[in-house]
Formats: sequence, C-alpha cells, structure tokens
Amino acid sequence: MSDRIIAVRTRKTIYRDGETAVKVFDEDFAKYDVLNEALNQARVEDIGINVPKVLEVKTIEGKWAIVSEFIQGKTLAQLMNDNPDKKDEYLEMFVDLQLKVMNSSCPTLNKLKDKMNRKINEADLDATTRYELHTRLESMPKHKKVCHGDFNPSNIIVKDDGTPYILDWSHATQGNASADAARTYLLFWLGGEIETAEKYLELFCKKSDTAKQYIQKWLPIVAASQSVKGKPEEREFLLSWVNVVEYD
Repeated sequence: MSDRIIAVRTRKTIYRDGETAVKVFDEDFAKYDVLNEALNQARVEDIGINVPKVLEVKTIEGKWAIVSEFIQGKTLAQLMNDNPDKKDEYLEMFVDLQLKVMNSSCPTLNKLKDKMNRKINEADLDATTRYELHTRLESMPKHKKVCHGDFNPSNIIVKDDGTPYILDWSHATQGNASADAARTYLLFWLGGEIETAEKYLELFCKKSDTAKQYIQKWLPIVAASQSVKGKPEEREFLLSWVNVVEYD
C-alpha cells in the first residue's frame, strides 16, 4: 500500500485503496482511541454536514485501521498555499464551514467540559494553576454545540465542484463553540501563521457575533488541554499561553 500514501500524520498513515481511504494507526495506538474516532465519525455522518462515511474498522498486519469513503480533491490548506491571492476568500469559506458545524447538534457526542477537566488534571501544571483553570472552565456558559476539536484547513477536503468535506473527527465533542474557535486560533499560531490567526479570530467573531475577549478567556483552558498530547516541541509554547491566567 506504500505507493498509495495520501498523508502521513503523527502516529498514523493514510492510504488510498480504490474508492476508500484507509487510516492505519501505529501499533502502540490505543484501541479505545481508534474505536472512539470511528464512533465520533459515525455519529456526525447524519447531522447535515459533509463527512466521509465510515465503512469498516479492522486490523492490518497487527495495526488498527479505519476504512472510510475516499474524497477526491485538495485540502483547503493546499488551496490556500497554491492561491495566495484567494486566501481571504478561502478563510471566509473556512469560518462559514466551522459555524455550520457549530450550529449542528449531536447529543451522543462526549461532553467538551468533561474532556477539558480531565486534560487539565493530566497537564504538567502546579495545583494552583490547575485550580484556576478548573474554576474558569466551570464558570463558562454550558452549550451543546458540535465542536470538531482540530478544525484547521488541512482537515478540509474541497472537491473539484467546490463541495467541502470535513475529516478527522477523533477529538469531536459537544459543548461551547468558542472553545473550538480558541483551539483553531492556537493551531494557526502553532503553524507559525500568526497573521492568519488574527484574521481568523476577527472573522469568526464578526460572523458569529462573539466578543473577542470571550474567546481569549478560553485560550488558557484550551492550551492546557492541548499540551497533554501535544508534540514535545509545542508543549512549552502551549504552556506559555496557560500562564496568562489572571490570579485574584
């Protein structure tokens, strides 16, 4: 299958096999994480957005794999790189798509707040900082919107006819949409796209009628959560965002 590699991600490789895409996980990838990703994807298949359908979960040479529909097209990240003059147009499409996801409902998804509380406990932080983060999280309004959890241009495939499909639902939850926007903002920062991060935040706030300060309140919480499974080289950067917590 190595001659049909579509993408290589951390601890997983995606292959094309005819009309299907096969995501093969490393041998040490936890079974429950693979099954949870497949379950999340299956749960969001019928909420009114374009998602490749899960066809099968199996093992290949001792490694877990998820088989989904193959979607022919380019990622939004590729389109942005190939057409820099259209980047603002693509960013608008990106935000519109994220808002469509957030305006959907999927009651069977896990709760964002539960996941965040668990991640804060696991983060490499002192007890005082963890307490402040738990307190801030508890004070946030409780919503039930679909949160993708890794919404970035490389997880969107645009078909030749312009139809976008959203990939990689391994981090999906239901909860406060502003947490998901904060996550996307940090992802642009982690990619070194600081100008795009600021443009994204302005656009998201304008289109969703959300105060920028409200999303900024989520940044320490989201950064702490992301630092747990983040790449070692990203951990220090993410934890620097956690330190903006204001103490009484």
